[in-house]
Amino acid sequence: MKDLMESLSYLHPEGYALVEKAYEYASWAHSYQIRDSGAPYLTHLVAAAKNLSEIKVDAQTVAAALLHDILEDTLVVEKELTEEFGAEVVSLVKGVTKLNKYQFDDSITEQAENWKKMLLAVVEDARVILIKIADRLHNMRTIQFLPPQKQQSVSMETLTLYAPFAHRLGIYKWRNELEDLSFQVLYPAEYTDIKEKLEARVENNTENLREVEMLIKEKLDETKIPYKILSRPKNLYGIYKKMERQQKSFEEIEDIFGLRVITDNVENCYVILGIINTNFNLLQNSFTDYINIPKQNGYQSLHLTIISKKKAVIETQIRTDTMNQGAEYGIAAHWRYKIQATGGSASKNKSSNNAEMNLDWLKHFLEEQISSSDSKEFINSLRMECNFGRIFVFTPKNKVISLPLGATTLDFAYAIHSDIGDTFLGAKVNGKMAGINVKLKTGDVCDVLTRKNIHPTLNWLEYATSDQAKGRIRKYLREHNLLPQKSTNKPS
Repeated sequence: MKDLMESLSYLHPEGYALVEKAYEYASWAHSYQIRDSGAPYLTHLVAAAKNLSEIKVDAQTVAAALLHDILEDTLVVEKELTEEFGAEVVSLVKGVTKLNKYQFDDSITEQAENWKKMLLAVVEDARVILIKIADRLHNMRTIQFLPPQKQQSVSMETLTLYAPFAHRLGIYKWRNELEDLSFQVLYPAEYTDIKEKLEARVENNTENLREVEMLIKEKLDETKIPYKILSRPKNLYGIYKKMERQQKSFEEIEDIFGLRVITDNVENCYVILGIINTNFNLLQNSFTDYINIPKQNGYQSLHLTIISKKKAVIETQIRTDTMNQGAEYGIAAHWRYKIQATGGSASKNKSSNNAEMNLDWLKHFLEEQISSSDSKEFINSLRMECNFGRIFVFTPKNKVISLPLGATTLDFAYAIHSDIGDTFLGAKVNGKMAGINVKLKTGDVCDVLTRKNIHPTLNWLEYATSDQAKGRIRKYLREHNLLPQKSTNKPS
C-alpha cells in the first residue's frame, strides 16, 4: 500500500483521501479471499491500481481499480457502494464487473457477453478499458499460479484482445509486456530461444550501440540542444512476429536494437534528424515521418535506421518528451498532463474523454456486431478488428498457430511443418471436412489430413497466402522441375 500511495503524489488531497478510503473498504470486503498464489486478494487490487498510477489517471479511476471486483466477488451491493463512493466510481466498477457465469451454457458465450457488456461501458466512459487492461496486466504477471489449461485460455485472450486493445490506445509499454507474457505461455520454446539469443546479442552489440550513441552525443553537444538518449531492444514477441512475417531466422533480423533520442520541441526533432543524416549512413527508404502524419492511435515520432561503421543496423526514433510519454502510455498521457495541470482531477466530460481515446472504431464495431447472437462470430470479429490482420488457429492438441488474415487450410498445414504441407490431402475444421482453399478464422480448430503419395502441384500456389507456404511450394516445384520454364525465344 505504501508504494501505491507514494505513486499518487500527483493527486490533490481530496483524491488522495478517496483512494485511501477505497483501499480500506476493499481490504475489509475482500479480507477472507486468497489468490491462487496464496497471497491475500488485496495484493491484486493494489497492483492493478499501481499500474494505473503509472499513467497518472484520476483518483476516481484508481479508486475503481481497488474496488473493481467488489460487486462480483463479495457481499457488497451496488446501493451500498454508491452511498460510500458516489455514482462515478460505481459506474466504472460496474463497467468491469463480469456477468454471472452460471447464466451461460458455455465459455464462449460467457466470454462474448462479458466483452459486449464491457465495451458498451467503454463507449460511455473510456476509463473502463484502462482499468480492465491494468487488471489483466497483473493477472498475466502472476499467471504461473493458474492450471495449465487456464493459462492457455487467459494468454490467448490476452494476446488476441487485450494486447491489441492496448495497441489501439497507443499504450505500447503495456502492449509489449502483455504480448511477451502471453508469448511465454503460448509459445514457450520459441520464447526461450529468442530470449536466450537476444541476451547473447545484447552482449555482442553493446559496443556498437555505444559507438553510435557516443557519436550522436558528440554532435548534439555542439548544438546545445536539450536531449537524452535511451537504448532498448524490441520486445520478444515483436521479434517473433518479424521473423514470422519476413520468414527469417533470428540471426537474419538486423534491427533488433533501437535508440531513442528525446528532445524538447518539434523543431529540434528535425534539427537532430539533419545532424544524424549528415553524420551516419542510413538504410535506404528507412525514414518515416510520424510527426507530420501521426498513426491512427496518435503516435508521433521520426523513424530512421542507422548503419554503424561496423555495419550494425540500429533503428532510431526522434521525438519530444510529450511524444515519448504518448508512445509509452498512449492516449492516457493526455490525462496525465491534464491531471498534472489541474492538481489531480481529470475532465469528467465523457464525450471529451472518449474523443481523446479515439474510440470511434469501437462505436462503429458495436453498431454492427452488438446484436449478433453468434458468440463465436462476435469474438472472432472483435479479434479481427483489434489484431491488424492476424488470425490464431488451434491444432487438435490445443497448440496455437498464428497465420496471416485470409490464410487457408494449406497455409495451416505448412505452418505446422513443411513435410505435412507437402503431403496435404485436406483438413477437418471444427470437425467438418474442408478443402485446400477453405479460409480459416481465429478460434477455428484445424486437423490436417495427409497422404504419402500426395505432393505440391502448381495450382497450390493459388491457394496459399502465407510467404512460408508459397516459398516451400515453389521450392518443391523447382526441385522436381515442375515450375513452368520461361521461354528463351526472342521475338523475330
